[in-house]
Amino acid sequence: MTFFEALSAGFLLVAQWESLFFLALGVTVGVVAGAIPGMSATMAVALTLPFTFAMPPIFGILLLLGVYKGGIFGGSIPAILIKTPGTPASSATVLDGYPMAEQGRAGEALSMALYASCIADFFSNIALIVFAAWLASFALNFGPPEMFTLIVFSLTIIAGVSGDSLLKGVVAATLGLLLATVGLDFIGGTERFTFGSVNMRGGLNFIAVLIGLFALPEIITYIRNPAERDSRVRSLGSRGVKWVDFRRCLKSIFRGSAIGVFMGAIPGIGAAPSAFLSYSEARRASPRRDNFGKGEIEGVAAAEAGNNGVAGATLIPLLSLGIPGDVITAIIIGAFMVHDLTPGPLLFQNNADIVYALFIGLIASSLLLLVIGAVAIRAFRYIADIPPNLLFPGVLVLCIFGVFAVNNSTFDVAVMLVMGFIGYAMLLLQFPAAPFLIAFILGPMLENNFRQALLMSRGSFDIFARGPITIVFLCLTVVSIILIIRSTLNAARTKRELAAAEAGPSAASALGQE
Repeated sequence: MTFFEALSAGFLLVAQWESLFFLALGVTVGVVAGAIPGMSATMAVALTLPFTFAMPPIFGILLLLGVYKGGIFGGSIPAILIKTPGTPASSATVLDGYPMAEQGRAGEALSMALYASCIADFFSNIALIVFAAWLASFALNFGPPEMFTLIVFSLTIIAGVSGDSLLKGVVAATLGLLLATVGLDFIGGTERFTFGSVNMRGGLNFIAVLIGLFALPEIITYIRNPAERDSRVRSLGSRGVKWVDFRRCLKSIFRGSAIGVFMGAIPGIGAAPSAFLSYSEARRASPRRDNFGKGEIEGVAAAEAGNNGVAGATLIPLLSLGIPGDVITAIIIGAFMVHDLTPGPLLFQNNADIVYALFIGLIASSLLLLVIGAVAIRAFRYIADIPPNLLFPGVLVLCIFGVFAVNNSTFDVAVMLVMGFIGYAMLLLQFPAAPFLIAFILGPMLENNFRQALLMSRGSFDIFARGPITIVFLCLTVVSIILIIRSTLNAARTKRELAAAEAGPSAASALGQE
């Protein structure tokens, strides 16, 4: 089958109304599932998988891909409105999305999240179509040493989300790394910090930690001082994004899309680290970096571009090599197997029409996400108008049921409650939550790749400089640390100069009065 024959056959497969219906249904299911706290995109795809077994292959796979695409965006809706990320990938969106909602700009934040998601998703799909073979071969060069140096470089983004105090950010990240070690050692099989509890052998559930860290401190704050929350601005604000703001955010959106494609093409990274890295880079390059974390629309755009840029790129190793790029694509590979399709090079030879139908369907999914996401925003955005005395009890119930539903475990609910009080203590002491979460996500990958690399080299650290990839990431890490130190010193000097300038006139006026 020639290229044009395969392309036309793929187009005919997607042009059927059933294909578009199942794709739109999948996007809708994904958006709704992503908007429910605790109901991650992974869980939504897993629950949808059995329904695809009796379908023709193209219908079933398009349904799953639609759920995947919609679920990543859907998590931004509760992240912005109620500070409860619907999916782990939306964790970074909380940092500026929720402050915008507190300022009465929920509609603006949701619209920017939708536009950034659709642009990044489209960019990722184009990268899949054009660069699939090359990016897949590049991803094969990443062994444990390369992964370790990449994660070390990624940890430098902690400085970008630490707020005014880098020291407090480092302390929060250290606590996150510590809690990430709880459970069984994946290499040696020994128990660590489980205190004899069977429930802790599997480690702390990420969804429970995520929701406890972000959502519960807001609920506790309202319980302690409801009058302060009732007095805050909580209106929807403008329905859309101003063209001036959208144009200003385009650079961050394209940068975040590129970061997402790069991170997604490497198996095992995931959308959450990509979102934080995109957010950090946007903050570093923005002239409005001091406004990040306080309601900066560019932060929402960067975070959503980073996590949605991963969605198409994770299919690159799946289709080209038969290697799932993340947990969701590992589930989707099951749908391929059920329909006697083997992902990898032979898929392009034996089922080229299916491959091109998926490519066309992915492009269509970006357009459907724009339409369905706009409808979802209109439906969900009225959460911002619910009185706090009704909203927060409802959020608490959703959090408990969402966390319990992940593993049907009351222990996970207990972890969420404990993390809620830890998060509230961090809020009172002004320790940022984002560095904690980044370290908690990257900690297990950092440790496992470090130890695997040392096992490969029999204890020699030379393996971490074994090739151009590791050397590039080590150099980027050094440059990043130098820039962090310089910016921290400059900020401290500026603060001292401002304090001296403010003290000067007051001292002079005091002398004049004497």
